[in-house]
Amino acid sequence: MSDPTELTPTALPAGLDGVLIRMALTPAPAAMAAAQMLAAELDRTPPKGTVEIAPGLVSVLVRFDAAVTTRDQLAKAMLRRASVIANDPPGLPDPARRWTIPAAFGGDHGPQLGEVARTVGQSEEAAIDEICSADLRILAIGFAPGQPYVGLLPEAWNLPRMSELNPQVPAGALVSAVRQLVMFTAASTTGWRQIAQTGFRCFDPGRDQPIPLRPGDAIRYTAVSASDMAGLMATTDGLGGARLEVLR
Repeated sequence: MSDPTELTPTALPAGLDGVLIRMALTPAPAAMAAAQMLAAELDRTPPKGTVEIAPGLVSVLVRFDAAVTTRDQLAKAMLRRASVIANDPPGLPDPARRWTIPAAFGGDHGPQLGEVARTVGQSEEAAIDEICSADLRILAIGFAPGQPYVGLLPEAWNLPRMSELNPQVPAGALVSAVRQLVMFTAASTTGWRQIAQTGFRCFDPGRDQPIPLRPGDAIRYTAVSASDMAGLMATTDGLGGARLEVLR
């Protein structure tokens, strides 16, 4: 049986006009780095007939124009590039941008912080410090417009999803499971535990850039008080006090 963390590029059909290249079966750091590198390379030099490139945790979806190319041609072209990357596994590429996003942890903004901190064997304060000092990246965007999956937290944060659903977390909620954080675009039901809330709106069709976050962006969370968060949630730009640095 093959190692589940081994990089094994595989081409899979996706809908009527898509090809999915899966780099591995599990979201190991090397597989996520390989998927991001493949997506960046395809974005620089897209295969003939490409109409959309959408990176995932360990995969990249490419939609194509069937009048220009075929699924088989596209799959072969993508697999050649993926195999080159898999044969020389990369580290995570340096981020081009870094967001610093204020978050209010615990209390009404993070009602399950205490439960999560106990599970990872830390005080609430230590858990907050570990999140805010972590070198995090946006691994993928999905489930809702602009909604980021952020990681990876240390191994102790490899928490399972809840056995029952959280009936509803609010827009901007920061939830945690499986070494990742998700910052919710809109109020939603989820099986992840809410530990904090931000004033960051991941999607706003009225903005020049409706979706400000990109896969590969670096993310730092900074802890603020509940009273400070009330003001940040009222900011008219919908970014909740977030700051963007362009690194290269």
